[in-house]
Amino acid sequence: MAETEPLLEMRGITKTFPGVKALENVNLKVTQGEIHALMGENGAGKSTLMKVLSGVYPHGTYEGEIRFEGQVCEFKDIKQSEELGIVIIHQELALIPYLSIAENIFLGNERARSGVINWNETISRTKELLRKVGLTEQPNTLITSLGVGKQQLVEIAKALSKRVKLLILDEPTAALNEEDSENLLRLLVEFKKQGISSILISHKLNEISKVADSITILRDGKTIETLHTDQDPITEDRIIKGMVGRDLTQRYPPRTPKIGQTLLEVRNWTVHHPEQKDRKVINNVSFHIRKGEVVGIAGLMGSGRTELAMSIFGKSYGQSISGQLMKDGKELRLNSISDAIENGIAYVTEDRKHYGLILMDDIKRNISLASLSKLSRRGVVNDNQEIVEAESFRKKMNIKTPSILQKTGNLSGGNQQKVVLSKWILSGPDVLILDEPTRGIDVGAKYEIYSIINQLANEGKGILIISSELPEILGMCDRIYIMNEGELTGELSREEASQEKIAKYMTGAKGAAHGHGR
Repeated sequence: MAETEPLLEMRGITKTFPGVKALENVNLKVTQGEIHALMGENGAGKSTLMKVLSGVYPHGTYEGEIRFEGQVCEFKDIKQSEELGIVIIHQELALIPYLSIAENIFLGNERARSGVINWNETISRTKELLRKVGLTEQPNTLITSLGVGKQQLVEIAKALSKRVKLLILDEPTAALNEEDSENLLRLLVEFKKQGISSILISHKLNEISKVADSITILRDGKTIETLHTDQDPITEDRIIKGMVGRDLTQRYPPRTPKIGQTLLEVRNWTVHHPEQKDRKVINNVSFHIRKGEVVGIAGLMGSGRTELAMSIFGKSYGQSISGQLMKDGKELRLNSISDAIENGIAYVTEDRKHYGLILMDDIKRNISLASLSKLSRRGVVNDNQEIVEAESFRKKMNIKTPSILQKTGNLSGGNQQKVVLSKWILSGPDVLILDEPTRGIDVGAKYEIYSIINQLANEGKGILIISSELPEILGMCDRIYIMNEGELTGELSREEASQEKIAKYMTGAKGAAHGHGR
């Protein structure tokens, strides 16, 4: 690459939080019109670095220098960085659900004169921006009626309305299906042609190798290396080695299954939509899990996987639920989440931040949440026992934190996920339902979580994994069910399963594949 004046240069960035050095002497260079990937394990410092760049952590709270278009920048807040054309889209989308697309795009940046909003200009400008990101929705559509993929595009349209020069995307495809992810990556390539640079934070190695011009790898808050795709032979293994500091020869830890009797059986399970009584979300689904078995459920987003899991878990989703739930041959009637916990069923939600954790509370509290009845006598929690249990999980799960009294919200995604798992394992379940257990988590932390799953299976527990990542389903599961539009369309044993077969059933081709390995 010919040396041109970089669009962005960050030099010697060091950022310290109480007891933790989050960034140490980090350097990053982004040129005009390039897609620059930022990679690293959870907790490597990627999001912290971007918050320093965008002014979320203002000048004076870190050491080092930021130069943008050759000028030294000392941002006091995010508004200042946006004025220069640096726009960040966070992993948790910042849209207001009950406002329209147009209102969200121009929120805080209203098309107004003398305090009066010019709606004609707002609407026509919104239409123009939506065309650029490939959305056909009307500007007055409410955000709440859009899927995650389309919301992500609205966020990007909002960024374009601010005359963006450098677009920062933090895990933009973590919650998207394959088609939406492809659209988003195509859009970044389109922006590149228009001279807009992007910094892409992602754990999905295949996406990075598809679109990135350069890749900077962070590990433990330090810059390890920057690779240029036109100069360096870039393989997934090379990136993983940079991120993890070692070769990861196997993505999935080996396990020899020891499968026992049927543990949980679901028969003719039907669930209606919580608001629309006549709409079946789950239709006549039957499946089983045996002791020591890891069973997968694959399916596209909207196929009903999460709704199935939540309806089994103490009817936490749906209405007019019918069918039978058998555990160890006896029928269960679970009418609440506490019924489910008492009967040895645990559910790890896909949305750990909203439903899995209390982010304001410490790690100790979060771990003990589902087991307070075990840890208390006459309604009083035994503090010592709570500390002992939390401390033991901190070590066993390798949760990276100086103390169990640390706020859970301060942990990286992978460590938060380990806290959620600890919470449910402490409750002593026989059946663990894991919904997208490694979403938004890097390769190294994934391996640790897979090892924990294998260990639980070896102890004779039944594990149900719901995952959108087919390699994960194929790498971890002994048997796989496939769902489409609220029904099971196929069942495959580990030996028979392939990405192609699963994909066929996911799109609704019915398989006469029931009854494997009973």
